[in-house]
Amino acid sequence: MKKKFSDKWIKSKQPRKQRKYRENAPLHLKQKMLKSTLSKDLRKKYGIRNIILRKGDTVKIMRGNFRKKEGKILEVNLKKMKVMIENIQINKKDGTKVNVWIDPSNLKITQINLDDKRRKEKIEKKISGEKKK
Repeated sequence: MKKKFSDKWIKSKQPRKQRKYRENAPLHLKQKMLKSTLSKDLRKKYGIRNIILRKGDTVKIMRGNFRKKEGKILEVNLKKMKVMIENIQINKKDGTKVNVWIDPSNLKITQINLDDKRRKEKIEKKISGEKKK
């Protein structure tokens, strides 16, 4: 198989091709893959199901060892396609604590950071578009 990313790729049932697509995607497409679902009250408020994760959003972990824990996003890594959350740490053998990288598919957004003007405008457009229909 070719290693180069193809934007013509539509879909495949084969997990290896799905993994390859995600791994070789350019950063502007990887950012779109870093979406997470909204909590029920936010869905009602904004009329959208999911949104791209940003630093400062408050999330709840739904799967894994840290299930049901909440925290703010400290860092979003596009290359790894993972998110770092405050107070979510493991202890290494030498006793030091290290932050854990978590996959966005295992998160639920409980509070949106609307400090960014562009993000705020984009969400407001979606709300006004829903009300017109």
